[in-house]
Amino acid sequence: MIELVDISKIYKNGEQETVALKDVSLTIEDGEFVAIMGTSGSGKSTLLHILGCMDKPTKGTYLLMGEDITHFKSRQLSKIRKSKITFVFQNFALMEKYTAYENIELPLLHRGISTRQRKKIILDAVRQLDIESQLYKLPKEMSGGQQQRVALARALVSGADIILADEPTGALDHATSMELMSILKEYNQKGKTVIIVTHDKEVAEFADKVIRIEDGALE
Repeated sequence: MIELVDISKIYKNGEQETVALKDVSLTIEDGEFVAIMGTSGSGKSTLLHILGCMDKPTKGTYLLMGEDITHFKSRQLSKIRKSKITFVFQNFALMEKYTAYENIELPLLHRGISTRQRKKIILDAVRQLDIESQLYKLPKEMSGGQQQRVALARALVSGADIILADEPTGALDHATSMELMSILKEYNQKGKTVIIVTHDKEVAEFADKVIRIEDGALE
């Protein structure tokens, strides 16, 4: 599903260069659950952003589902993010003035789905995640665990085959973290490809494959 060949990412600030990734080659199969581990500043989030088409590599080749997307324009990458890849973030990234229902609905509004069908998809997702009682609350009225479930529901209703999660348990207590990871594992077993960035070894144990990165290079 995903193949990176000699990917490097260099950030420039005037004459100063910062190498975030160097010559990373990586293959992720369809339906795999992969954990990317590394210390702060190791390059793991940069790698996830490139995998998620949120950033472009400075050099190297990125093949997604057999297609070379390395030199795709921003509009083409945006289309991929809307159709093939979905994200779960540590800070939840919910719209504060929107209810849980409205937050979950956002990715569906871009797909031309009828109001009735959108409602069915949303209700199916929130039942699976046990957050029906939170549907018409604002994020500030929910606990961190409830907000993360809403963020996960929003990611899942997109229908994308690839789920990318950047430290999704970082703001959660241990019990809620394990519950969230169990949910991600269930979706992985249903055929979704899951790629998660974490520094937590217990979280990484849910993965089929663990990738370790340090100083921008795979160990």
